[in-house]
Amino acid sequence: MTQPGPRPATAVTVFHADGDDAEFTRWAGELLASARDARGHLSGRVSDVSDVTSDRAVAVAFSDDAALHRWLDSPHRADVLRDGRSRGFWTATADLIISADNLDASGIGVFGHVVAAGRHDEFRATQARLSRAAAALPGYLGTVLVAGEQDGEWTSIVRFRTGTQLAQWLASAERGAALERMRGTLSRDFSTGTTPFGTTVRVQDGRTLMTPNWKSAMLVLAVLYPTVMLLSRFLGPVVDHAGAPPWLGLWISQIVSIVAMQWWLMPAASRPLRRWLDPVDGAGTHVSAAGVAVLLAVYAVTLTVFATVHELQFWDYAT
Repeated sequence: MTQPGPRPATAVTVFHADGDDAEFTRWAGELLASARDARGHLSGRVSDVSDVTSDRAVAVAFSDDAALHRWLDSPHRADVLRDGRSRGFWTATADLIISADNLDASGIGVFGHVVAAGRHDEFRATQARLSRAAAALPGYLGTVLVAGEQDGEWTSIVRFRTGTQLAQWLASAERGAALERMRGTLSRDFSTGTTPFGTTVRVQDGRTLMTPNWKSAMLVLAVLYPTVMLLSRFLGPVVDHAGAPPWLGLWISQIVSIVAMQWWLMPAASRPLRRWLDPVDGAGTHVSAAGVAVLLAVYAVTLTVFATVHELQFWDYAT
Protein backbone atom coordinates (compact mmCIF):
# COMPACT_ATOMS: atom_id res chain seq x y z
CA MET A 1 0.00 0.00 0.00
CA THR A 2 1.12 3.54 -0.60
CA GLN A 3 2.05 5.53 2.51
CA PRO A 4 2.73 9.27 2.68
CA GLY A 5 6.14 10.52 3.71
CA PRO A 6 9.75 9.60 2.96
CA ARG A 7 10.67 6.10 1.81
CA PRO A 8 13.96 4.22 2.07
CA ALA A 9 16.28 4.61 -0.89
CA THR A 10 19.30 2.56 -1.96
CA ALA A 11 22.34 3.52 -4.01
CA VAL A 12 24.28 0.81 -5.83
CA THR A 13 27.75 1.76 -7.07
CA VAL A 14 29.33 -0.65 -9.56
CA PHE A 15 33.11 -0.87 -9.94
CA HIS A 16 35.43 -2.22 -12.64
CA ALA A 17 36.75 -5.72 -12.04
CA ASP A 18 40.45 -4.78 -11.93
CA GLY A 19 42.60 -5.66 -8.92
CA ASP A 20 42.33 -8.19 -6.11
CA ASP A 21 38.91 -9.24 -4.80
CA ALA A 22 40.07 -9.39 -1.18
CA GLU A 23 41.64 -5.94 -1.42
CA PHE A 24 38.44 -4.57 -2.98
CA THR A 25 36.37 -6.05 -0.16
CA ARG A 26 38.63 -4.41 2.45
CA TRP A 27 38.44 -1.04 0.72
CA ALA A 28 34.67 -1.38 0.25
CA GLY A 29 34.45 -1.73 4.04
CA GLU A 30 35.89 1.79 4.30
CA LEU A 31 33.23 3.06 1.90
CA LEU A 32 30.52 1.38 3.98
CA ALA A 33 32.01 2.90 7.14
CA SER A 34 31.68 6.37 5.63
CA ALA A 35 27.99 5.65 5.05
CA ARG A 36 27.44 4.39 8.61
CA ASP A 37 28.68 7.73 9.93
CA ALA A 38 26.03 9.61 7.91
CA ARG A 39 22.59 10.56 9.24
CA GLY A 40 19.77 8.32 8.02
CA HIS A 41 21.94 5.27 7.30
CA LEU A 42 20.04 1.97 7.37
CA SER A 43 22.34 -0.71 5.97
CA GLY A 44 25.20 -1.44 3.62
CA ARG A 45 26.49 -4.47 1.75
CA VAL A 46 29.26 -5.48 -0.63
CA SER A 47 28.09 -7.53 -3.60
CA ASP A 48 28.81 -11.23 -3.79
CA VAL A 49 31.96 -11.64 -5.90
CA SER A 50 32.36 -15.41 -5.60
CA ASP A 51 31.68 -15.77 -9.33
CA VAL A 52 33.32 -13.86 -12.16
CA THR A 53 29.92 -13.22 -13.76
CA SER A 54 28.90 -10.88 -10.91
CA ASP A 55 29.98 -7.26 -10.82
CA ARG A 56 31.77 -5.70 -7.89
CA ALA A 57 29.41 -3.27 -6.22
CA VAL A 58 28.54 -1.56 -2.96
CA ALA A 59 24.88 -1.11 -1.98
CA VAL A 60 23.93 1.38 0.74
CA ALA A 61 20.41 2.11 2.02
CA PHE A 62 19.24 5.31 3.72
CA SER A 63 15.98 6.36 5.32
CA ASP A 64 15.02 8.62 2.40
CA ASP A 65 16.27 10.16 -0.84
CA ALA A 66 17.51 13.32 0.85
CA ALA A 67 19.69 11.44 3.35
CA LEU A 68 21.02 9.19 0.60
CA HIS A 69 22.03 12.08 -1.64
CA ARG A 70 23.66 13.94 1.26
CA TRP A 71 25.98 10.97 1.68
CA LEU A 72 26.52 10.52 -2.07
CA ASP A 73 27.60 14.16 -2.32
CA SER A 74 29.59 14.22 0.93
CA PRO A 75 33.32 15.10 1.05
CA HIS A 76 33.95 11.99 3.20
CA ARG A 77 32.63 9.66 0.47
CA ALA A 78 34.55 11.60 -2.18
CA ASP A 79 37.78 11.07 -0.21
CA VAL A 80 37.16 7.32 0.08
CA LEU A 81 36.39 7.04 -3.65
CA ARG A 82 39.55 8.99 -4.46
CA ASP A 83 41.56 6.56 -2.34
CA GLY A 84 39.83 3.68 -4.14
CA ARG A 85 40.85 5.05 -7.53
CA SER A 86 44.45 5.18 -6.36
CA ARG A 87 44.16 1.45 -5.63
CA GLY A 88 42.61 0.74 -9.02
CA PHE A 89 38.94 0.63 -8.01
CA TRP A 90 37.19 2.87 -10.55
CA THR A 91 33.42 3.26 -10.78
CA ALA A 92 31.96 1.56 -13.85
CA THR A 93 28.67 3.48 -14.02
CA ALA A 94 26.83 6.35 -12.42
CA ASP A 95 25.26 5.48 -9.06
CA LEU A 96 22.06 3.45 -9.46
CA ILE A 97 19.29 4.90 -7.28
CA ILE A 98 16.59 2.42 -6.28
CA SER A 99 13.51 3.26 -4.23
CA ALA A 100 9.83 2.37 -4.04
CA ASP A 101 8.98 5.41 -6.15
CA ASN A 102 11.84 5.55 -8.58
CA LEU A 103 14.26 3.54 -10.63
CA ASP A 104 16.59 5.92 -12.38
CA ALA A 105 17.17 3.83 -15.50
CA SER A 106 14.68 2.00 -17.68
CA GLY A 107 17.22 -0.70 -18.53
CA ILE A 108 17.65 -1.88 -14.94
CA GLY A 109 15.83 -4.86 -13.46
CA VAL A 110 15.80 -5.36 -9.67
CA PHE A 111 14.76 -8.77 -8.32
CA GLY A 112 14.30 -9.91 -4.72
CA HIS A 113 14.93 -13.54 -3.78
CA VAL A 114 14.39 -15.54 -0.58
CA VAL A 115 16.74 -18.52 -0.69
CA ALA A 116 15.96 -21.72 1.20
CA ALA A 117 18.34 -22.75 3.97
CA GLY A 118 21.32 -24.71 2.70
CA ARG A 119 20.71 -23.79 -0.96
CA HIS A 120 22.85 -20.66 -1.23
CA ASP A 121 25.60 -22.29 -3.31
CA GLU A 122 23.03 -23.61 -5.79
CA PHE A 123 21.42 -20.17 -5.91
CA ARG A 124 24.75 -18.51 -6.69
CA ALA A 125 25.47 -21.08 -9.39
CA THR A 126 22.09 -20.43 -11.01
CA GLN A 127 22.67 -16.68 -10.84
CA ALA A 128 25.97 -17.24 -12.63
CA ARG A 129 24.16 -19.17 -15.38
CA LEU A 130 21.63 -16.33 -15.65
CA SER A 131 24.44 -13.79 -15.98
CA ARG A 132 26.21 -15.80 -18.68
CA ALA A 133 22.95 -16.17 -20.61
CA ALA A 134 22.22 -12.44 -20.31
CA ALA A 135 25.73 -11.59 -21.48
CA ALA A 136 24.95 -13.20 -24.83
CA LEU A 137 22.21 -10.64 -25.52
CA PRO A 138 22.82 -7.17 -27.01
CA GLY A 139 23.03 -4.26 -24.59
CA TYR A 140 24.00 -6.28 -21.50
CA LEU A 141 26.04 -4.19 -19.05
CA GLY A 142 26.35 -6.43 -15.99
CA THR A 143 24.78 -8.10 -12.97
CA VAL A 144 25.11 -7.26 -9.27
CA LEU A 145 24.25 -9.79 -6.55
CA VAL A 146 23.86 -8.43 -3.00
CA ALA A 147 22.96 -10.30 0.19
CA GLY A 148 20.17 -8.76 2.27
CA GLU A 149 19.96 -7.86 5.95
CA GLN A 150 17.97 -11.02 6.76
CA ASP A 151 19.34 -14.53 6.29
CA GLY A 152 18.32 -15.95 2.94
CA GLU A 153 17.42 -12.62 1.34
CA TRP A 154 19.25 -11.63 -1.84
CA THR A 155 18.83 -8.89 -4.43
CA SER A 156 20.01 -9.22 -8.02
CA ILE A 157 20.31 -6.17 -10.27
CA VAL A 158 20.56 -6.73 -14.03
CA ARG A 159 21.65 -3.81 -16.22
CA PHE A 160 20.94 -3.36 -19.92
CA ARG A 161 21.52 -0.32 -22.09
CA THR A 162 17.81 0.21 -22.81
CA GLY A 163 14.46 -0.83 -21.40
CA THR A 164 13.65 -2.69 -24.62
CA GLN A 165 16.77 -4.82 -24.27
CA LEU A 166 15.87 -5.59 -20.66
CA ALA A 167 12.35 -6.59 -21.72
CA GLN A 168 13.81 -8.93 -24.36
CA TRP A 169 15.92 -10.60 -21.69
CA LEU A 170 12.97 -10.96 -19.30
CA ALA A 171 10.95 -12.68 -22.02
CA SER A 172 13.78 -14.86 -23.32
CA ALA A 173 13.70 -18.65 -23.32
CA GLU A 174 17.21 -18.71 -21.85
CA ARG A 175 16.09 -16.83 -18.77
CA GLY A 176 13.01 -19.01 -18.41
CA ALA A 177 15.13 -22.17 -18.45
CA ALA A 178 17.52 -20.80 -15.82
CA LEU A 179 14.62 -19.70 -13.61
CA GLU A 180 13.24 -23.24 -13.63
CA ARG A 181 16.49 -24.41 -12.04
CA MET A 182 16.53 -21.49 -9.61
CA ARG A 183 13.03 -22.10 -8.32
CA GLY A 184 14.13 -25.15 -6.37
CA THR A 185 16.57 -23.04 -4.35
CA LEU A 186 13.98 -20.48 -3.23
CA SER A 187 11.60 -20.59 -0.30
CA ARG A 188 9.32 -18.36 -2.41
CA ASP A 189 9.74 -17.11 -5.96
CA PHE A 190 7.54 -14.06 -6.08
CA SER A 191 6.90 -10.69 -4.49
CA THR A 192 3.66 -8.82 -4.05
CA GLY A 193 2.42 -5.33 -3.32
CA THR A 194 -1.02 -3.76 -3.06
CA THR A 195 -1.92 -0.36 -4.46
CA PRO A 196 -4.07 2.01 -2.40
CA PHE A 197 -7.15 1.28 -4.53
CA GLY A 198 -7.21 -2.45 -4.04
CA THR A 199 -5.11 -3.78 -6.91
CA THR A 200 -2.54 -6.38 -5.89
CA VAL A 201 0.54 -6.43 -8.11
CA ARG A 202 2.40 -9.72 -8.03
CA VAL A 203 5.74 -10.32 -9.73
CA GLN A 204 6.33 -14.01 -10.32
CA ASP A 205 8.98 -15.54 -12.54
CA GLY A 206 9.61 -12.11 -14.03
CA ARG A 207 5.95 -11.68 -15.03
CA THR A 208 3.78 -8.92 -13.58
CA LEU A 209 0.28 -10.09 -12.60
CA MET A 210 -2.49 -7.79 -11.35
CA THR A 211 -5.88 -8.10 -9.70
CA PRO A 212 -8.66 -8.28 -12.32
CA ASN A 213 -10.25 -4.87 -12.83
CA TRP A 214 -13.72 -6.11 -11.87
CA LYS A 215 -12.50 -7.15 -8.42
CA SER A 216 -10.85 -3.79 -7.80
CA ALA A 217 -14.02 -2.01 -8.96
CA MET A 218 -16.22 -4.07 -6.62
CA LEU A 219 -14.03 -3.23 -3.64
CA VAL A 220 -13.83 0.47 -4.51
CA LEU A 221 -17.64 0.63 -4.74
CA ALA A 222 -18.01 -1.05 -1.34
CA VAL A 223 -15.84 1.65 0.25
CA LEU A 224 -16.79 4.66 -1.88
CA TYR A 225 -20.56 4.51 -1.37
CA PRO A 226 -20.61 4.74 2.45
CA THR A 227 -17.77 7.26 2.36
CA VAL A 228 -19.69 9.62 0.08
CA MET A 229 -22.92 9.14 2.03
CA LEU A 230 -21.29 9.93 5.38
CA LEU A 231 -19.40 12.93 4.05
CA SER A 232 -22.59 14.28 2.47
CA ARG A 233 -24.38 13.86 5.80
CA PHE A 234 -21.77 15.24 8.20
CA LEU A 235 -19.19 17.27 6.26
CA GLY A 236 -21.56 18.78 3.69
CA PRO A 237 -23.67 20.76 6.18
CA VAL A 238 -20.54 22.11 7.87
CA VAL A 239 -19.13 23.34 4.55
CA ASP A 240 -22.50 24.81 3.57
CA HIS A 241 -22.79 26.57 6.93
CA ALA A 242 -19.34 28.07 6.38
CA GLY A 243 -20.72 29.76 3.27
CA ALA A 244 -18.97 27.69 0.60
CA PRO A 245 -20.81 27.59 -2.76
CA PRO A 246 -21.93 24.12 -3.97
CA TRP A 247 -19.13 23.76 -6.50
CA LEU A 248 -16.51 24.41 -3.81
CA GLY A 249 -18.27 22.24 -1.25
CA LEU A 250 -18.25 19.28 -3.63
CA TRP A 251 -14.56 19.82 -4.37
CA ILE A 252 -13.70 19.86 -0.66
CA SER A 253 -15.74 16.71 -0.08
CA GLN A 254 -13.93 14.91 -2.89
CA ILE A 255 -10.53 15.88 -1.51
CA VAL A 256 -11.46 14.46 1.90
CA SER A 257 -12.86 11.26 0.41
CA ILE A 258 -9.80 10.66 -1.79
CA VAL A 259 -7.36 11.22 1.07
CA ALA A 260 -9.35 8.98 3.41
CA MET A 261 -9.62 6.20 0.85
CA GLN A 262 -6.02 6.48 -0.33
CA TRP A 263 -4.32 6.10 3.03
CA TRP A 264 -6.83 4.56 5.44
CA LEU A 265 -10.08 3.13 4.11
CA MET A 266 -8.93 1.15 1.06
CA PRO A 267 -5.88 -0.36 2.77
CA ALA A 268 -8.08 -1.40 5.70
CA ALA A 269 -10.70 -2.90 3.37
CA SER A 270 -8.05 -4.70 1.31
CA ARG A 271 -6.46 -6.55 4.22
CA PRO A 272 -9.26 -9.07 4.93
CA LEU A 273 -9.67 -9.62 1.17
CA ARG A 274 -5.96 -10.00 0.45
CA ARG A 275 -6.24 -13.55 -0.85
CA TRP A 276 -9.24 -12.69 -3.04
CA LEU A 277 -7.38 -9.73 -4.55
CA ASP A 278 -4.21 -11.73 -5.20
CA PRO A 279 -4.02 -12.44 -8.96
CA VAL A 280 -2.66 -15.95 -8.31
CA ASP A 281 -4.06 -17.12 -4.96
CA GLY A 282 -7.42 -15.54 -5.74
CA ALA A 283 -7.73 -16.79 -9.31
CA GLY A 284 -9.72 -19.92 -8.47
CA THR A 285 -13.48 -20.05 -8.93
CA HIS A 286 -14.17 -20.93 -5.30
CA VAL A 287 -12.09 -18.06 -3.89
CA SER A 288 -13.48 -15.57 -6.42
CA ALA A 289 -17.08 -16.58 -5.69
CA ALA A 290 -16.54 -16.33 -1.93
CA GLY A 291 -15.15 -12.80 -2.24
CA VAL A 292 -18.03 -11.73 -4.48
CA ALA A 293 -20.50 -13.09 -1.92
CA VAL A 294 -18.82 -11.11 0.86
CA LEU A 295 -18.94 -7.86 -1.10
CA LEU A 296 -22.56 -8.41 -2.15
CA ALA A 297 -23.38 -8.83 1.53
CA VAL A 298 -21.53 -5.58 2.28
CA TYR A 299 -23.55 -3.83 -0.43
CA ALA A 300 -26.79 -5.14 1.05
CA VAL A 301 -25.88 -4.05 4.57
CA THR A 302 -24.79 -0.54 3.59
CA LEU A 303 -27.84 0.01 1.38
CA THR A 304 -30.12 -1.17 4.18
CA VAL A 305 -28.43 1.06 6.74
CA PHE A 306 -28.67 4.20 4.66
CA ALA A 307 -32.22 3.39 3.57
CA THR A 308 -33.53 2.89 7.11
CA VAL A 309 -31.44 5.04 9.47
CA HIS A 310 -32.91 8.52 9.20
CA GLU A 311 -29.98 10.18 10.97
CA LEU A 312 -27.71 9.13 8.08
CA GLN A 313 -29.93 10.40 5.26
CA PHE A 314 -28.18 13.59 4.19
CA TRP A 315 -31.03 14.80 1.96
CA ASP A 316 -33.18 15.45 5.03
CA TYR A 317 -30.45 17.51 6.65
CA ALA A 318 -29.39 19.69 3.74
CA THR A 319 -29.35 23.41 4.35
